[in-house]
Amino acid sequence: MHSRRKFLAGLMAGSLAPKATWADAGAPAFLSAGRDELGLFVIAGLSATGAVLFRHPLPDRGHAASAHPSRPEAVAFARRPGRFADVIDCRSGAQLARLSPPQGHHFYGHGVFTPDGTRMFTTENAYESGDGIIGIWDARDYRRIGQVSSGGIGPHEIRLRRDAAGLVVANGGIETHPDSGRAKLNIPFMRPNLSYLSLAGEIEEQMELPRDLHKNSIRHIAVRPDGTVGFAMQWQGDVGADVPIVGLHHPGRSPRLMAEGDPRLRNLDGYGGSIAFSGDATQVAVTSPRGGVVHVMACDSGALIVEHRLADVCGLATTPGGFLASTGTGTVARIGAQTGAQVVPLTTAPLAWDNHLIPLA
Repeated sequence: MHSRRKFLAGLMAGSLAPKATWADAGAPAFLSAGRDELGLFVIAGLSATGAVLFRHPLPDRGHAASAHPSRPEAVAFARRPGRFADVIDCRSGAQLARLSPPQGHHFYGHGVFTPDGTRMFTTENAYESGDGIIGIWDARDYRRIGQVSSGGIGPHEIRLRRDAAGLVVANGGIETHPDSGRAKLNIPFMRPNLSYLSLAGEIEEQMELPRDLHKNSIRHIAVRPDGTVGFAMQWQGDVGADVPIVGLHHPGRSPRLMAEGDPRLRNLDGYGGSIAFSGDATQVAVTSPRGGVVHVMACDSGALIVEHRLADVCGLATTPGGFLASTGTGTVARIGAQTGAQVVPLTTAPLAWDNHLIPLA
């Protein structure tokens, strides 16, 4: 499925030298996919203030990435329905390997390493059957070693649980097939869910939305230290509907939908692009590139605290004092979490940043 000779040779040579760490890569704080001024696709490493530290070319549009917990390596994933995932040495930007899913599968743009860095899990579509799949890879040499059910259709983002050993998967519920491009094939019958899996792949719990929200595709997730999962949704129903786009769920409890009834919900245009908790875990924020807004909500009350305007904003990450956001216009900005806080642009690069800003710590 991928060439590993060069990668394995590098591992053997590297075993005689001190082990490389993220400090050897210039200590980047974030990763993001993007498109450069020539229209070429890249994955880039960013400093804490958004300065570009390295970049690596991609064969097509990327979506998100996953960073190895100890080695200065990252895996950049293709945007759906892509079939590549590039393993990158973040010290040099060099490609170590290119992964491909099995025949009849495509990647969904996300993956995650186990805390010890020995395995990696990827979200995939087995598109002939429509089944959601979690691919399992040996992260020592990036060899595929198995797969399990995601617990639903259209698995998108996958994260490690914080309350127990295991995974949480956002199954968006939308069936697609590469022959139909990015067309959505089952909107009237979709059933999104959050699925909690053990590291061995057993489904331990699932959360579904109320029936009247079955067209709210659960796409992106963030996990609070206490195990609470924040989830961002993308509405597939009637245009202009005032539906919640963010929810919180703790295993064993009912979900809580945020900012219900607030008229500013419509400014999200039914689309949650990325989600993150604030550094103190008291707020949760969501971006909407369609609406050009960032909403910050209080986790305890569910109320919408502040709405920030930022054109084509999508990437979002936690910072000690709030959030960092990236945009399709090349801006990286600091976002305040309190009423009256401002958007503070930090850098602007000749890159159109894509959907996600991936923290490396």
